[in-house]
Amino acid sequence: MGGPGPRRAGTSRERLVVTGRAGWMGMGRGAGRSALGFWPTLAFLLCSFPAATSPCKILKCNSEFWSATSGSHAPASDDTPEFCAALRSYALCTRRTARTCRGDLAYHSAVHGIEDLMSQHNCSKDGPTSQPRLRTLPPAGDSQERSDSPEICHYEKSFHKHSAAPNYTHCGLFGDPHLRTFTDRFQTCKVQGAWPLIDNNYLNVQVTNTPVLPGSAATATSKLTIIFKNFQECVDQKVYQAEMDELPAAFVDGSKNGGDKHGANSLKITEKVSGQHVEIQAKYIGTTIVVRQVGRYLTFAVRMPEEVVNAVEDWDSQGLYLCLRGCPLNQQIDFQAFHTNTEGTGAHRLAAASPAPTAPETFPYETAVAKCKEKLPVEDLYYQACVFDLLTTGDVNFTLAAYYALEDVKMLHSNKDKLHLYERTRDLPGRAAAGLPLAPQPLLGALILLLALLPVFC
Repeated sequence: MGGPGPRRAGTSRERLVVTGRAGWMGMGRGAGRSALGFWPTLAFLLCSFPAATSPCKILKCNSEFWSATSGSHAPASDDTPEFCAALRSYALCTRRTARTCRGDLAYHSAVHGIEDLMSQHNCSKDGPTSQPRLRTLPPAGDSQERSDSPEICHYEKSFHKHSAAPNYTHCGLFGDPHLRTFTDRFQTCKVQGAWPLIDNNYLNVQVTNTPVLPGSAATATSKLTIIFKNFQECVDQKVYQAEMDELPAAFVDGSKNGGDKHGANSLKITEKVSGQHVEIQAKYIGTTIVVRQVGRYLTFAVRMPEEVVNAVEDWDSQGLYLCLRGCPLNQQIDFQAFHTNTEGTGAHRLAAASPAPTAPETFPYETAVAKCKEKLPVEDLYYQACVFDLLTTGDVNFTLAAYYALEDVKMLHSNKDKLHLYERTRDLPGRAAAGLPLAPQPLLGALILLLALLPVFC
């Protein structure tokens, strides 16, 4: 898969695949490669790893500097005074958040990066600062995709008339958490910490899962980061980030589309329900992403063409790609065995039978079943996941998480015969021997993902 990109049968043209030469789009044209290649990537990605609700506001500083030094109003290479003013503003922002960022690797990485850039451009620490540039919204008539947008920026239109229609796949993550892969495998996983869901040539998706209650093995998704990579004349690199109680309807730079390129509207964010439901359309790769906040936690669902799913350059590293390979064996929970063991036992006897400790205030089994059947009358794996979550967390909002996950499947899955799944996927201990590598542990996986993504931004 290391070639120039996937080809479609029956077409004479080739869709180019984004490579590591796309570049870090947000550091300004006056920035040097050596300083800008590593530290902003490290600063951003490490911010995604440690904690779900950090008081450190280094991401805000990064975003303001990005806004001041990117796009059509960015200072050119010979506009050193303007670039230095943006750097001084960046430094001021980091100083203001210094107290809450002590010990934060991303913060210290940004501070050192600023020092390097100021030295490269002979910037004085004293002098004027620049105000963060607000992105201008497109004219009202430009709210829809431009009719003259390049064909390459509309995935389905770029297919030859006589070629087969694209085959779409679905992946979803919800609840405690439950994973449905692109190949319709259904798993319940522990996966505490930061884990990559998608890692291909077009975008990266990473989730952070945290314990629902202190000391509990039950986890749920508290943070989500999506990186849309720079793609030809369609979109600039864009980053979307959501956390508990913060489901923004814009990218981290404040924009709602793909930037300043001609096909920018082939990437758009739409807020369906304020603070609860966001949809991201990436037409240039035929992809739809749904992000919800249900209760305190996040759910994720995606519809993506197989060509995009499989657009990876190094298949040996794809043990990191949970939507493609599933959770590693040592992170999986057999919730169907849990479900069987809990029938008729009552919540007060679950501790001995459960693969994960129950929460102090859980529902009796009969109550959990009744609540789940109200929303999920078909006793499929979504229903069973709902019962499992109520018994392990005691949070009734997990009923809605399972319900909306199934609703997203109905909207996004291309095969209506596979909406309901009834049999959980069980990986066998011989999985690695069969040639499918187990995914690394969370910290190692995060570090490997960081190293894998560095060329994208350099």
